[in-house]
Amino acid sequence: MKKTLTSCAAALLFALAAPGAAAQILIGQSADLSGPVAASVKETILGSQLVIDQVNAQGGINGEQIEVIRMDDGLDAKRSLENTRVLIEDRKVLALLLNRGTPNTLAVIPLLDKHGVPLVGPSTGAMALHKPVQKNIFNVRSTYQREAEKAVQHLQTTGIQRIAVVQADDSFGKDAMEGASKGFEKANLKPAVVALADRSKPDYAAIVPQLTKANAQAVLWIGSGTAVTDGIKALRAAGSAAQIITLSNNAASGFIKELGSASAGVIVTQVLPYERAFGHPLIKEALALAKAKGQNELSPALLEGFVATKVMVEALRRTGPKPTRAKLIATLNSFQYDVGGGLDISYSPTDHTGIDYVDLSIVSDGRFKR
Repeated sequence: MKKTLTSCAAALLFALAAPGAAAQILIGQSADLSGPVAASVKETILGSQLVIDQVNAQGGINGEQIEVIRMDDGLDAKRSLENTRVLIEDRKVLALLLNRGTPNTLAVIPLLDKHGVPLVGPSTGAMALHKPVQKNIFNVRSTYQREAEKAVQHLQTTGIQRIAVVQADDSFGKDAMEGASKGFEKANLKPAVVALADRSKPDYAAIVPQLTKANAQAVLWIGSGTAVTDGIKALRAAGSAAQIITLSNNAASGFIKELGSASAGVIVTQVLPYERAFGHPLIKEALALAKAKGQNELSPALLEGFVATKVMVEALRRTGPKPTRAKLIATLNSFQYDVGGGLDISYSPTDHTGIDYVDLSIVSDGRFKR
């Protein structure tokens, strides 16, 4: 690969720092650019920018260029709230796109509702963003509950019986655990152990012995970024060969890189088609745009950013010239769109659910494979 995802992301973020002279449609994003999931976020931004750059090069939306104002929150919900306030009240963004994190997204809902600002494609699968319907949040990806349920069912079908769970002790972890519990119930199993982990500073010295004592054959690790990679390394250092499965919030090339030699055999759930399924229309479209920028590979995180931004752009097109927040929300509330290859998005005032798709990938030779 001529350029790594990491180096491309760094160059992109540098380029975004320069003000866009012709930008007329302002979109905001608060996400982790420097903390535990920064590697994944930067890949998501790469995918998003592929769409935006193409649109702007073709003259923009109804003659108006798009600029995305991105602010770093370090995955801290309080910083997300302040960033979002600045974006909405001071920068006057039309909409928000790809905000990252469950607690972070939940924290900004009151601001979205107060100002009537839509958030498209939050980079989280929290059920609380689906049910009850959040009037200003338009989901693109599937839920963590569906992923976690399918993860447990997959392990059971391979003959694994002793499945342990490491659960982030936050709203994301609790949400995903509900799905895992459904999976255990359907498989007629109970967790070998459920170990709670602090969201940002897990105590591996306490967690790993619980897993080894339970003689776990597999571990469903519900967490984000380095909180998971460091935990897997600690588990391997303790001599455990348990199968590891984690959720799509870790579906990034940066996650594999951080795992290093501990990555082999780790399973990651996915919410979009396999990025090396080159015959799939969505993959062909994304790869063609990436190659035009000298980048020869995709990642699941990149695809998530790509798809969410396609939804945003299409909604802007349908809204017409001089879009307002209210007009964009009205468009989204009566919206049906195939993002590529039969992957349909359909919104109504009573349903803001995303694409109904969940699959599994295994890490092999430093990349995701199916």
